[in-house]
Parts: sequence; structure tokens; C-alpha cells
Amino acid sequence: MKVIVVMPTYNERENIEAIARAVLANGPEWRILIVDDNSPDGTGRMADALAQEDARVQVLHRTGKLGLGTAYREGLTRALEMGCDFACTMDSDFSHDPKALPELLRLAAERGAAHGSRYVPGGAVVDWRPARKVNSYSANLLTRLMLGTPVRDCTSGFRCYRRDVLERIEVWTLQARGYAVLEELLYRCMRVGVTPAEYPITFVDRKAGRSKINVGESVRAVGVLFRLRCSRWREGDGKAERRAD
Repeated sequence: MKVIVVMPTYNERENIEAIARAVLANGPEWRILIVDDNSPDGTGRMADALAQEDARVQVLHRTGKLGLGTAYREGLTRALEMGCDFACTMDSDFSHDPKALPELLRLAAERGAAHGSRYVPGGAVVDWRPARKVNSYSANLLTRLMLGTPVRDCTSGFRCYRRDVLERIEVWTLQARGYAVLEELLYRCMRVGVTPAEYPITFVDRKAGRSKINVGESVRAVGVLFRLRCSRWREGDGKAERRAD
């Protein structure tokens, strides 16, 4: 079995080596695909050094800061090309605990997809400012209402997908360029009859580096939700009929 963890990075020099080693410590079946957006701090060079040291690490270099959505699209597509049985996504700053990956894998094997969830019993958030808590709660409430999903944590980036689900939702055609790709992935899963399982996690705010989330991303995400609500994307269409960026 081959499990590939897709980790988009931008200026994560302080975290990348430690997070990579923690992921690989889960067992020999685990692989990492680092998608680096030409980080000015040298994250890409550190990732290359890790890849030279351990063949289970590969690096996809991009020309600049092109957005989380395109990083997910290219990373998940590359994972399929690499022959993954499962592909996971996670942050590279230890906000997501690599020790939870085996449970996400187990649930994805059963249900097709799984989210690490902050908002189910047993889940929690640590060290967030009140404004960020309100923003996250509002985004999830709006997503549930707009997409009609029972998933509590729609905006979690800590996920695992079974290969056949990635193929059915045609990840190579994802349209969202920013963080709204998380809602688009959920939307497509729901459209093909896959409701992701949720595993409780404790999300710990980063200790090193700076968060990439800003007000502009939140505004764009709302626009994407409205576009998805009106979208005519179906399983087997081969494309999203409306752009979601």
C-alpha cells in the first residue's frame, strides 16, 4: 500500500524537516509530496535535501506563490500519477498532528474520504484568537447550509482520500485557486455520494512562521460557495462547468 501525504509549503523552513520526519515515522507505506511555491526562505532547498536523504520524499517545485487550490490540484494529481492508493493533505507547520494520519487512513479506507475535525466531540482548537474562532465557525456554518452537508468541519485541510474517490471527483479539474478548494473538494465528494468521515483532532496554532490565511481569502471563499451552489458539475462530466476562483 502506498499513502502519499501532499504538503503545500511557502516559507516553512522552520518546520519542514521535523514535520516530514514525523509523517514518515508512521511506517514504511507513508510517502510525502512537498509542493513548494518557490519559498524565499529556502524551504524548497531543504525539501530537496530531505528527498536526497530519503526516497519516500519527493518535491514538486512551482514558480511562485500560486495559491493553495492549485497546489492541491497539482499535488493530488501528481499523487495519482505516482500510483498512490490513498492521498492525504495536511499543513506543514504542526497544526495537524502526524500521529492522527493512521486513523484518517483507516476511515478513508472505509468511507472513501476522511476529515480531521475540530468540531466533533473530542475535537478542539488551541491558541486561536476570538476573531479567528468566529470566522471559522461562520465559514463552516455557511458551508453546511450552502452545500447541504452534515460534515461539521468543512474547512479542515487535514484529510485523506481513497484513490478511486480522487479519480471520481476528477481532482485534476479543481478550479478554486485559494483555500476555497477545501469546500470544492467536499462539494465534489458529496456529488459523487461520498460523505467524509470525521475524526476528532486538536488543531494547534502554529508556533513558527506566519499564517497564510487573510480576509481576502475568506471573501473569495464565500464567492466560491455561491458558485458551487449553482454549479452543474456531475460525476462523469469531466470538468467543473463554472469557474470557482
